[in-house]
Amino acid sequence: MLLVDKPVGPSSNAVLQRAKRLLGAARAGHTGTLDPLASGLLVIALGEATKFSGGILEADKSYRAQLKLGERTETGDAEGPVVSRAEVKVTR
Repeated sequence: MLLVDKPVGPSSNAVLQRAKRLLGAARAGHTGTLDPLASGLLVIALGEATKFSGGILEADKSYRAQLKLGERTETGDAEGPVVSRAEVKVTR
């Protein structure tokens, strides 16, 4: 198993393919996709360890997110241009 701190930018598959190439692994797979806009722990199973990756896929996970209230983008994510902004009043 290889634990990778995936930065924002590359896809999980791009990180996986690079690890396979650098380590000369014939078999490899990741245990859950992180979107290109997400950073976090990407667990990569190499060789015989791929047989055990199912348990990690089914395990509970937790996520942290940061968002902007009142802002809408053309693409619905942080990469698109902002198309509207509205004041948001948080009451609690």
